[in-house]
Amino acid sequence: MLRKVVGGVGALAPVRVPAPAVERPVREVLELAVRIGEAMLSLGAPAAEVTDAIRRVCRVYELECQVDLTFTSIMVAHDGTERMPGVTVMRVVAAPAADFERLARVVTIVEELVRDGAVVPAAAEASVDAGARDEVRESLEAAHARLDAVLAAPRTYRRGLVTLLLAAMAASVAVLLGGGFISMILAAATTALIDSAFRVLGVLKLPVFFLQLTGAAIATTVAIVVTVVTPHLPFEVSALPPALIVASGIVVLLAGGSLVGAADDAINGFPVTASGRLVEVALLTIGIVVGIGAVLDLARRLGVGLVLDELPVGPWPVGVQVLGAAAASTAWAMASYASLRTALFAGATGAIAFVSAILLGGTGMAPAAASALGALVIGFAAEALGPRLRIPAIVLTICGIVPLLPGLAIYRGMLALVTGDDPTAGFELLLQAGLTGLALAAGVTLGEILARRTGVSHRRLIPGYIRRTLRRR
Repeated sequence: MLRKVVGGVGALAPVRVPAPAVERPVREVLELAVRIGEAMLSLGAPAAEVTDAIRRVCRVYELECQVDLTFTSIMVAHDGTERMPGVTVMRVVAAPAADFERLARVVTIVEELVRDGAVVPAAAEASVDAGARDEVRESLEAAHARLDAVLAAPRTYRRGLVTLLLAAMAASVAVLLGGGFISMILAAATTALIDSAFRVLGVLKLPVFFLQLTGAAIATTVAIVVTVVTPHLPFEVSALPPALIVASGIVVLLAGGSLVGAADDAINGFPVTASGRLVEVALLTIGIVVGIGAVLDLARRLGVGLVLDELPVGPWPVGVQVLGAAAASTAWAMASYASLRTALFAGATGAIAFVSAILLGGTGMAPAAASALGALVIGFAAEALGPRLRIPAIVLTICGIVPLLPGLAIYRGMLALVTGDDPTAGFELLLQAGLTGLALAAGVTLGEILARRTGVSHRRLIPGYIRRTLRRR
């Protein structure tokens, strides 16, 4: 009666449809999107790509959402309408663990969802044909099932093979540094020992900081032993520089720190996620520095002398070093569980980066600047060709810069600081290593941005009529 007196039902606020009638499909879409984002972020994808993937999945079902992403959590919210309350879904992200094959498969799921499209919007009125809603529900269930299959599938390679791949990577880095066959064998054996120690310590679930410290200490200890034993060997000491053993191990340990991802997040407007990645990278690097410094200080106290400026007598020809760069990038990609096809392309990017840095360094350019321009080439090529090859660009960039990581500079800087002969040189070397790392990250990110801005990405390369056909399908 009151409604009739006031002016009828239309004069009052609209009545909301009960939540189960409309809210459930929206929640299911958001749950799928946030699960995909969680998987990508934990597998090593940068925040910008994760956010874009979440929004693309929501737009398939004609949902506009707000995405809040940090280094450890993802929250996706739909504001709702007059006839539907808002919906928010949040998930906590597990500790990152690189698995490039799984990452590529998750990205494929997103591409298939975008290609197939949705039959009806998820937030459609309750009066929409029930058959159409069933098709949407089936589409979501199928996507969840594919994602479950990807995440539950066994690793691409066994753990023992990963150890051998890391050993091969260390041997390849020794080639880049000019080491001979004996240096390659010792570098490979040392890295295999480090990875085996990681497997044993992994049972104790120690933080990664202590694992990095242990790995650097093992590599430095091997170098100390080589220094003590070398005078009693039947060949010259110059044929077996201990610094190469430590530097090779450092490069293997540094490859796990995604400084590229941190720079990408910072430049693309994700400061919280970038801060988290930078803190992680800093802790990993500090662990390496502490491990090296502790063993070097102990050796100094025991009277074991180490030479700072030891260099190989006869470095390999440039062609052999280029092959070593390709092998190092390929081995690291496979050690991160990339497929053989992806690893081969990653090896090609590593060779291109190394050649670019060599050519630019030959012009008298500073090492950090040469590394930055070499990384820029890699970032541009990865963003332009990665989607066409169905390979995430981050995979090519992370693996491509492996030959340019400053492992030898870190070792020499720590040695100069611990021995006390020339502390100023030590700080300069560590500063040079830090600048090189930042230059690599900035160069990769700038290359990716240039590839997007100049229109050479995969979507721009596809003719318009093909894009329209894919949308209709």
